[in-house]
Amino acid sequence: MKQGEQVLETPVAPLQWVGQRISAYISLTKPTIMLLVVLTGAAGLVLQGGLADHPFRFALTLFFLGMAGGSANAFNQYFERDRDAIMRRTRKRRALPMGRITPAEAFVFSFVLAVASTLGFWFLFNPLSAMLSLGTIVYYALFYTLYLKPRTPENIVIGGVAGSMGPVITWAAASGTMAIEPWLMFAVIFFWTPPHFWALAVYMKDDYVDVGYPMLPVVKGQRVTWNRSIVYAIITLATSIALLGFGTGWLYAAAAVGLGGWFLRRLLHARREESVLAARGAFTTSIVYLLALFTALILDKSILG
Repeated sequence: MKQGEQVLETPVAPLQWVGQRISAYISLTKPTIMLLVVLTGAAGLVLQGGLADHPFRFALTLFFLGMAGGSANAFNQYFERDRDAIMRRTRKRRALPMGRITPAEAFVFSFVLAVASTLGFWFLFNPLSAMLSLGTIVYYALFYTLYLKPRTPENIVIGGVAGSMGPVITWAAASGTMAIEPWLMFAVIFFWTPPHFWALAVYMKDDYVDVGYPMLPVVKGQRVTWNRSIVYAIITLATSIALLGFGTGWLYAAAAVGLGGWFLRRLLHARREESVLAARGAFTTSIVYLLALFTALILDKSILG
């Protein structure tokens, strides 16, 4: 190539451009996280049982739950776009810092999802589920993202309320009431959240230092982080076992004890090793734990129950 020649960008085919845009919007919802939210919401529906013979309404409930969670996550990325552009974990993976979508487009998308999910729950189910859904979006997008996360190492503990609401929202949608079962499922997710997120924060500690987030490993160090993670894992195990008195059977019992013990052992190993590899292993284990536990609950109730 001679000096002064311009490099022409290869034109993108219309269908390819549309696919890239759709992919960018979907990425704003954090699909992996949404899988966990929808799965826990499905467990709430299965345990409640009211929509067992109404597959369309069952699926519609999870669709609106996914929209609500996607809205919260998209708002989170909108507000954190400048920090995401600095963090190694996010700057080459998220649509906003990569320039695949504009901030204005991300905001409108987040807002539309919030409105659509709230109206869907309100008119097709009941006001209780709509208010719980909207409250979860506001709590995560504003209170957690803008206030808690930059100010306190307890951010993920308090902020974990939002990510735990899936079973509560779907139970309310199916029944229009509340009961102890969805709140026990809420508690399992709530107490699971700190060790899950702190494991990530340990091996991504430098990122959080760079953007000024006071995550627990940054403020207190690894030893304190792992000790507290182990305490939360023990409470998670105990809470999951408490569900045995509410319509679950032997499959869920085996999963609660076996998976809970496995999760706890991986955290003990991470505390002993204090390595990036062990922290990554604990983080991966935490995801598999929640997926497997709530899958076991669904299978136990829908197939064996």
